[in-house]
Amino acid sequence: MTAEPMTSATVPDYGEGTLPDLATSLLASLGVDDAPNPLGLVQARRACLLIVDGLGWELLRAHQAAAPFLSELTNTGRALTAGFPATTVTSLTSLGTGLPPGRHGMLGYQVAVPGRDRLLNGLRWDDQVDPVSWQPAPTIYQRAAAADIAAYRVAARGLEKTGFSLAAMRGATYRPADSLGALVAQASWALAGSDRALVTVYHADLDGTGHVFGSQSEAWSYQLAHVDKLAEQLASSLPSGTALYVTADHGMVDAGPDDRIDVDLVPGLRDGVALLGGEPRARHVYAVPGAASDVLATWQGVLGSRAWVASRDEAIEAGWFGPVDERFVPRIGDVVAAPAGSWALIATKAEPLESSLAGMHGSLTPSDQFVPLLSVTSI
Repeated sequence: MTAEPMTSATVPDYGEGTLPDLATSLLASLGVDDAPNPLGLVQARRACLLIVDGLGWELLRAHQAAAPFLSELTNTGRALTAGFPATTVTSLTSLGTGLPPGRHGMLGYQVAVPGRDRLLNGLRWDDQVDPVSWQPAPTIYQRAAAADIAAYRVAARGLEKTGFSLAAMRGATYRPADSLGALVAQASWALAGSDRALVTVYHADLDGTGHVFGSQSEAWSYQLAHVDKLAEQLASSLPSGTALYVTADHGMVDAGPDDRIDVDLVPGLRDGVALLGGEPRARHVYAVPGAASDVLATWQGVLGSRAWVASRDEAIEAGWFGPVDERFVPRIGDVVAAPAGSWALIATKAEPLESSLAGMHGSLTPSDQFVPLLSVTSI
């Protein structure tokens, strides 16, 4: 594969306009002294962050009629890059810690557990892996609490005590909310009851709808309209002195039947591979000892311009993960593959569910990477 596809990848601009930069800027806007504010967020007594899973910037701009409130905010908003991989495990940890992926170590949907012949699924977790040891950095909630700022998370009840939540978002008071109305009510309660507060509200259904029906479907557009009303109601409920921000963890791409490359069926792609991690639009490929260079050459040769394919060292050097802590390097695949366009690297035998999804995300395209940063301030 030539070097050209890699130079045209949307590499996240860590330190300037990514999700971890939003996290530290939120802390700075609330008066946390040691937090940088690269996004220049305004000072406020309270900050509320609405995270809409799967709400890509490009998707929002393409569906303005379905989301008039959010679309109006894009006129004064901007796009951020999510980080690589552009996936929930990585992005929510970036928001939860204010660190780029290479510093917090949550490097994808499925990554190898070093020294063990198995993968850790970051959403489903594994009881044999301690979440705090796996991701030891303090969270923004812990840092807020240390600065006498009330820290709350508002999300579905089932997400409260998962291994992923402990790794990425520990330290907040949890307010369970299993409906759109409950999300608004719980966030409003947390904001109104605190003189200084950091409240994050997480809504997952838009992403789920996109995965099942596709991000270009009527179902996705209808769900976006509900999200738009959620954001509007949340904005109208803000107490004085509160800043509301709206963002997402990633965008989405619909992979059609002809855009799917089956790693389990295409000759050569499984040769020398010990573990296949990541997901269809962001693959970590772990080679058997001594086979890494052969696996790299095969994947580059087979995929060609359909994906950015790099060795571990090349991906780190190119800045895909931001600065990488040495202890997290083994979690990265010997080969890393990020599909271009709407291509997807499925694995129908090993991952039948993930391979069947209509909408996918994770890669280095603008559709995967760009997420909104929208704001409303209550004076």
